[in-house]
Amino acid sequence: MPIFLAHKIRISFSILALIAAFPAIAHEATENADPSNHSSLGTPFLSENNVAMERMMKGMEVEPTGDVDHDFVIMMSAHHQGAIDMAMTLLKYGKNEQLRRLAQEIIVEQQQEIAAMKLAIGAPLPASVASPSQTPSVAQP
Repeated sequence: MPIFLAHKIRISFSILALIAAFPAIAHEATENADPSNHSSLGTPFLSENNVAMERMMKGMEVEPTGDVDHDFVIMMSAHHQGAIDMAMTLLKYGKNEQLRRLAQEIIVEQQQEIAAMKLAIGAPLPASVASPSQTPSVAQP
């Protein structure tokens, strides 16, 4: 297996593991969050991530059309968009430069994969979007 592909698979599995674990982490964070502490995990970051997760899960609920390829692209596009939305939220609130660069890479790679899947089934391509490096950090109190 080419190193590039192995790296991409490893990143994909890491993303899937984080996505799978996120609801439990989010629940624990909101249960233990101090509402008067604006730097706690129960802040806009967590709220925006929860919205992204809910939107992703709803988008992955596909009524089968009988065309497995089409159904797969619809489900995976929603899944990839969820990763993009979560990465955008990290760019908005995160401070760790290494994680911010990784989030930028996730956004670009997931957009490319959505486009490739849509091209494969002849679906219209998604609209172009600005570079993720243009998303500023939010100053936290």
